[in-house]
Amino acid sequence: MSEQNCIFCSIINKKIPATVVVENDDVLVINDIHPKAPVHYLVIPKKHVPDFMMLTDDSMLHNVREMIQKIGASLPGQAFRLLVNNGAGAGQSVFHLHVHMLAGKTMGGF
Repeated sequence: MSEQNCIFCSIINKKIPATVVVENDDVLVINDIHPKAPVHYLVIPKKHVPDFMMLTDDSMLHNVREMIQKIGASLPGQAFRLLVNNGAGAGQSVFHLHVHMLAGKTMGGF
């Protein structure tokens, strides 16, 4: 399922290029084009869901978790930060559920 005007759906469908880190049948991981850390991945479920509040498929969250754990296991010290923005007021600018995975530097408080 995809949305016609969604940039992440276009990336998933290979209509827009992106630097793919890893993917499987359910999840795509790409480099963020505006990284906030030395490692800044976007972990994107391939099924279009606008935001976390619209998530009803438990298997989707399970698939995202497994991918994050797979990537996290390869990071030094398995240290990383996860960030999910939900809604425009929280900074979400692409309305396709995704998780920011940041690593590669010491990250203190906000």
